[in-house]
Amino acid sequence: MANNNIGPKRLVVGASYGLRDWLAQRVTAIIMALYTVILLGLFLTGTNFTQAGWAGIFAMQWFKLATFSVVICLLYHAWVGMRDIWMDYVTHSVLLRLVFQVATIVWLIACAGYAAQILWRV
Repeated sequence: MANNNIGPKRLVVGASYGLRDWLAQRVTAIIMALYTVILLGLFLTGTNFTQAGWAGIFAMQWFKLATFSVVICLLYHAWVGMRDIWMDYVTHSVLLRLVFQVATIVWLIACAGYAAQILWRV
């Protein structure tokens, strides 16, 4: 009898994080969209369109935390996308793929640090 791996008893292999990554991309996108709506609402209802007005919005602690949370969501969203690109298109060398992934992680962590530095200077 031939083992054709078709049906409910098929052999599933792979990293098995496709659903988790798909869901993470959707959740982070929703959080970023909600933040955009809030920011747009603050912009459209505001009357002080100066640097001081924007600094006043970003001076509120809850808005700094919301902004930094969105930055973290953006960086995780970018990580999932870039990791998938490296895994799909850099197939000839595992070492090269690892170098690209580590470089991406270092870059994203540096971006998070820079964003925190900018937000808490205001």
